Amino acid sequence: MAAEMTAAQLIAKHRPTLDQTLEAINSRAYWSPHPENPKAYGEDAAPAGLAAFEALRGKPFDLDQPGTDDWVGEEVSPYGPELGISYPHPDVDVLLPSMRAAMPAWRAAGPEARAAVCLEILARISARTHEFAQAVMHTSGQAFMMAFQAGGPHAQDRGLEAVAYAYAEQTRTPEQAAWSKPQGKRDPLELTKTFTAVPRGVALMIGCNTFPTWNGYPGLFASLATGNPVLVKPHPRAVLPLALTVKVAREVLADAGFPADLVCLAVDRPGEGLAKTLAVRPEVRIIDYTGSTEFGDWLETHAPQAQVFTEKAGVNTVVIDSTDNYKGMLSNLAFSLSLYSGQMCTTPQNLLIPRTGITTDAGPKSYDEVVSDLAGAVSGLLGDDARANALLGAIVNPQVKERIEAAAGLGEVALESRAVAHPEFPDATVRTPVMVKLDGADPGSEAAYLTECFGPVSYAVAVDSAADGVELLRRTVREKGAMTVGAYTTSAEVEQLIQDACLEECAQLSLNLTGGVYVNQTAAFSDFHGSGGNPSANAALCDSAFVANRFRTVEVRRPA
Repeated sequence: MAAEMTAAQLIAKHRPTLDQTLEAINSRAYWSPHPENPKAYGEDAAPAGLAAFEALRGKPFDLDQPGTDDWVGEEVSPYGPELGISYPHPDVDVLLPSMRAAMPAWRAAGPEARAAVCLEILARISARTHEFAQAVMHTSGQAFMMAFQAGGPHAQDRGLEAVAYAYAEQTRTPEQAAWSKPQGKRDPLELTKTFTAVPRGVALMIGCNTFPTWNGYPGLFASLATGNPVLVKPHPRAVLPLALTVKVAREVLADAGFPADLVCLAVDRPGEGLAKTLAVRPEVRIIDYTGSTEFGDWLETHAPQAQVFTEKAGVNTVVIDSTDNYKGMLSNLAFSLSLYSGQMCTTPQNLLIPRTGITTDAGPKSYDEVVSDLAGAVSGLLGDDARANALLGAIVNPQVKERIEAAAGLGEVALESRAVAHPEFPDATVRTPVMVKLDGADPGSEAAYLTECFGPVSYAVAVDSAADGVELLRRTVREKGAMTVGAYTTSAEVEQLIQDACLEECAQLSLNLTGGVYVNQTAAFSDFHGSGGNPSANAALCDSAFVANRFRTVEVRRPA
């Protein structure tokens, strides 16, 4: 355990990083304090991280938190092995009051000290990135490099970003002010005023299976930095990465002289539905959730006492009108469709292609040629099994495999999915993407392309024209939502149509990506993940709106 540090020492240690982060979110330039290269953590970091992960398996994961009435756990790696880890199950009537009792000291600490403690938590997590990568890999099914980057530095960046926004919003109002109102010949009216950022209450962070840290850290750190205790409720199949996070947070809080119960873990028994129980508790005043539309809608309806931030399902669309880099477009799309077996909320699903074809630098291409060439690009990218395993990872649950198999019955299959053997993990289910041709003018196809099909399934939808495709894009975003929109065009007119549609329907747009930046990846401090303005999500990661309503400002006035 690290040595104890006072709040003042933590502020001195982390203030430069906080200042750099504040500058980054204002400039939107590239910046990150967390290295993406696994070798940057030292020669011994990789074997030490693997050993630390292996040492956790088959044992209870003790957090020394109050109200533990049972031990539960059912995690099985998508790569095959059972983790065999048991976690504390909470008696919420004991745990929640203890968390609320921790609030006064944390509120009194102030925004700067809270930010510094949060940055110390992130720094200690960063030092254990290799261990976290193993935990993310064996709960989400991400391939190692993606688990390392997305589950490690990229997640840490998103947490740091939330802390910076939280600090900026809390310090927008001064802590105190002198007020003097002239009264002509009489003495002025004079008051002293203090302004305190006051937390709402316990924050419930409901984790997801596919990106437990990347999707979890923004809400966790936004709530903690604004003074709220955080109860972390992981997905039952992806507990370990968030349990490790809670353990580190509790250690840092204790070392800094604050109650460890400001951050606690809540793991449910199989089929218990603990998230629903917790969500309606009066102590819970903030909820962060990533997952299905059905449960997100339930939370928004049944937890009126809480500020609810949801990221739900959407139908991501790419409009393909024309390109001056046909080979680059195909390569970029092939990677986007393949990464983590399409198990990302940002993966493209609908590819809208004019049935009359498109213009390219390689000459005109018919609809069939575009689809065939894209299928060939995916097959070429994943033709080598070693590279395929490194890109695809493992299928996270049986429902995704069922969707892959069902897609073949929806239309003409342009690209068949194949099973890939994993040399290290023979029990892993690894599947390449499937692509199906659909006609946008066929009412019978609407049920398919207007429904999110989570996993490596894409639809090549024939449309009458680029303008027709933009109208379908607009309808899709408005009715079903989208986390991302992509487009390829060399026409200024078509580009304007697409941009106007995205501005009016509030969807994040990527135009003409042909290099090493992909529509399904976003950079913290610069890119917004989601917009909060269409049905796919009611919040963006991360903006001021994501943090500002997690606290209120309370004023005290006194005569001067």
